[in-house]
Amino acid sequence: MCLTFGAAAMAAENDKLRATPLSIAATCFFAIAISVYLIKQFFSKSKRSKPCYLIAEFKPQYKFKRVLADNSYSQFKHLKLHAADSVAEEEELNLHPYKGEISRLMKNPNVGILELFDGCEKWSMEMGGEYVWVEAEEQLRELVADLSNEEVFAVDTEQHGLRSFLGFTALIQISTMSKDYLIDTIALHDMMGLLRSVFANPAICKVFHGAHNDVLWLQRDFHIYVVNLFDTAKACDILSKPHKSLAYLLETYCGVATNKLLQREDWRQRPLSEEMIQYARVDAHYLLYIAYCLCLELKQLENENSSPGDKFHFILEASRRSNATCLQLFAKDIESCTGELAASSIVSRCLNDPGNISPSVCDEKFQELVRRLCVWRDLMARLHDESLRFVLSDNAIIALAAKIPTTEADIYSSMLEADSDVESVTMVPLQTPSPVVCSHLDDLFCLLRGKITKLDDILQMCIREHLGQGGSCPLSAYNYALLSKTTLGTGNRIIPNHNGFRASKQVAKMASRQLFVQKFSCKSPVYHNCKIYASDGRLLCYCDQRKLQWYLNRDLAKLVEEDPLSIMLLFEPKGRPEDEDNDFYIQKKKNICVGCGEGNHYLRYRIIPSCYRIHFPEHLKSHRSHDIVLLCVDCHEIAHTAAEKYKKQVAAEFGIPLFIRRVADLDTTQNSPTSLPASCEEIGVSPLQLRIAAMALLRHGPQMPSQRREELMQTVMAYYGGREITDEDLEKALLVGMSPHERRRFEKKRGYTFKHLRKSSNPIDAEEDIGGRPPVTIKNASHNEDEDLLHTNTTDAYPQDDGNILDDAKITAPCSDDADDSLSDTKIVSGIGSISISSNDDTSGGVNLSNGTTHPSEENETLLKNDSKMSLLGHGPHGMQVVEYLLKEHGEDGVREFCQRWRHVFVQALHPRFLPGGWDVKHSGKRDFGEFSVYKPTTNASAAAIAG
Repeated sequence: MCLTFGAAAMAAENDKLRATPLSIAATCFFAIAISVYLIKQFFSKSKRSKPCYLIAEFKPQYKFKRVLADNSYSQFKHLKLHAADSVAEEEELNLHPYKGEISRLMKNPNVGILELFDGCEKWSMEMGGEYVWVEAEEQLRELVADLSNEEVFAVDTEQHGLRSFLGFTALIQISTMSKDYLIDTIALHDMMGLLRSVFANPAICKVFHGAHNDVLWLQRDFHIYVVNLFDTAKACDILSKPHKSLAYLLETYCGVATNKLLQREDWRQRPLSEEMIQYARVDAHYLLYIAYCLCLELKQLENENSSPGDKFHFILEASRRSNATCLQLFAKDIESCTGELAASSIVSRCLNDPGNISPSVCDEKFQELVRRLCVWRDLMARLHDESLRFVLSDNAIIALAAKIPTTEADIYSSMLEADSDVESVTMVPLQTPSPVVCSHLDDLFCLLRGKITKLDDILQMCIREHLGQGGSCPLSAYNYALLSKTTLGTGNRIIPNHNGFRASKQVAKMASRQLFVQKFSCKSPVYHNCKIYASDGRLLCYCDQRKLQWYLNRDLAKLVEEDPLSIMLLFEPKGRPEDEDNDFYIQKKKNICVGCGEGNHYLRYRIIPSCYRIHFPEHLKSHRSHDIVLLCVDCHEIAHTAAEKYKKQVAAEFGIPLFIRRVADLDTTQNSPTSLPASCEEIGVSPLQLRIAAMALLRHGPQMPSQRREELMQTVMAYYGGREITDEDLEKALLVGMSPHERRRFEKKRGYTFKHLRKSSNPIDAEEDIGGRPPVTIKNASHNEDEDLLHTNTTDAYPQDDGNILDDAKITAPCSDDADDSLSDTKIVSGIGSISISSNDDTSGGVNLSNGTTHPSEENETLLKNDSKMSLLGHGPHGMQVVEYLLKEHGEDGVREFCQRWRHVFVQALHPRFLPGGWDVKHSGKRDFGEFSVYKPTTNASAAAIAG
């Protein structure tokens, strides 16, 4: 037994020894295979990958220690002169820090502006060879001291944008009547704030030409805000000059020719060439003399055109328009979906211009690849602080998406061929392929081969590979925020889930969102930024082209400019924007979401809900566009949710129910249509129940079980006071609270025809409503920017729109007011008898907001007079009672304060970053009205008396 066991053990040991060489051989084979694979991958990767070019190249802006506008997706923060009391106040709004000073200048311009240019004769402004190059902090302080003693000086800037994502100011030129200064803003970037006090001093006039961009650039780079500006381009507008460029003015008034191609030079280089220095000096040196000449012409025009006693001055109007430019605020162009705007533009270009590529190539695969390349380009431009054009041109994106090259040589050749066409047209040389592409070619291979398809994955990959731990690209003040902040601007991301349910739900939500955008978003630009001038040349407001044509067709105005389209009124309006503190209405507006900057789609949003505003006095709701803004679908949802939540707070605060819960037909219960029995619950029914019951009985009455049919009949009979009902009664019940527009929409959507009502002698579209008045016709008037309508006594009055201060003393508007806003609140119910409304909410106690005052919910808890502007199923009665209470207890000031509360709700919910210049939570909306204005209270009272 022992021998057997020993023999078995020896046999097992021999087998183990024989197996060992095989195991070792297999292990060595696998080790060699893995090593070969890794070495192959290493050499394959190293063959393509290169270190980031920024490791060897130093960009001038990288030595800036204080960068106000980085390349992240966060909003730009403007200068705050006073510390905020709370974090909410800090984040509430980026307001202009010098708005008060600029507004005062616009109301009371410098009367002696012409005297500022004394001594600016041409012979005294001849440019010599001396200038001051400012590149040290001590020199900058001396310049600040010198400028503080001046009454006027000229300013110009030179920008660099090709090798920077947002661009930066590379040089500032300042000229006084005795010296020219060239400020090296690259060397002094972190000290430029020393000039802030001089530029913000309202006692010193700053002369620019075409200051629109310069004002924004100074804010972006140095928090410098211009106060007291004279823009020679605005003076050219008033004088109707054939050309408004600085080159034209230099040649006309000074006999100096300039080479504007130098504007495209690289202003980062140091030292600057003599030709560039001469060009920079000329732009600022002669501005004072040009301003002097233009002021003389304005003065002459004033003497020729102004009637005795006319207080208008053309010079002051030029000054006022110039200072309106100062109210602009710099804001980053941030998209809700990164690169989406550029991708849409490229795809649209390909679809509409067959010369680019064949239409058959522009399929879904092509469009999706364009989007991926645009996302990558946008993020790489931010990471490396380069312009989009420098990273990858639009033509290169089209070529790559169309050909989908698979090798490095094919990628480079495709880009070279595409960019050669661009250079031949623009005459601007491009570095193709760019260092960004050469350094990160692996990224392009991944995108072209479809290894990364989701836009969110592209962003995460770039951040992880290039900025994360051990990333290939150096960190800087421009890209650090991309790493430290999680908001990558991807917009609506689909969050994956292992069980697939959440992902599918997100996909469905996204599809629904896209359909909503296609159906309800504005199909054309809302703001055309056309101009309306008064007969004396003062800018009154911006408007759309349709409005301009309306005035021109009726000979109420004449065309004065083609680009942008501008008209001058041939009658005298009442009031001016600056007279009524309405700077908002003379500001250009962008067709973007004011919340996030989305430009691909937007909807109109009413900050003050229509259920309240529709009941405001006419003169308080004549200002519409200030509280009607553009929002994308996502921001609209956020703002709407906050508004609905605040409506409930208002309802609780005032003790006024938000919804109407009961309706009752009083024809069978009482003779008077203006009162309800105390026990309204006994006769009233829910509007929703009423409609459901009526629809079920009309469609399936004969087929449904008798017990169910009897239950539904009792519901409808309760509305009619218990009497027997007919099919005609059912159809009338179905239309309770519907306007004619809603009825037509209901017929189309449900496919139901009101055949019984059509046979009736008292159709639903009867000429008189339940109150004995003609029904109000509701028109869907579009929101036409910032102008208030000026109507003539004609029968074809233009639809009412959202305006500002324009109001004609001799022209009246015979049209209904507030057509646009009333759509959601005006419900005309005709031919169904006298209807009253009650609430089943707890109305036992309204809150008394003043001593001994009876609250409106107590006065009218069972009584609501019929009003054509009151919705039976919406918030009409609630809004009407709230407004009535405010007017009764606090007057119009109470309504204005109520409006401010709603603006606060909007701002706190959305934190809008792109509100138009001049928009203000405390906007008053006050205005004067002409003698025959439709908004003048006395006019309305007279009209009502005549109608009565």
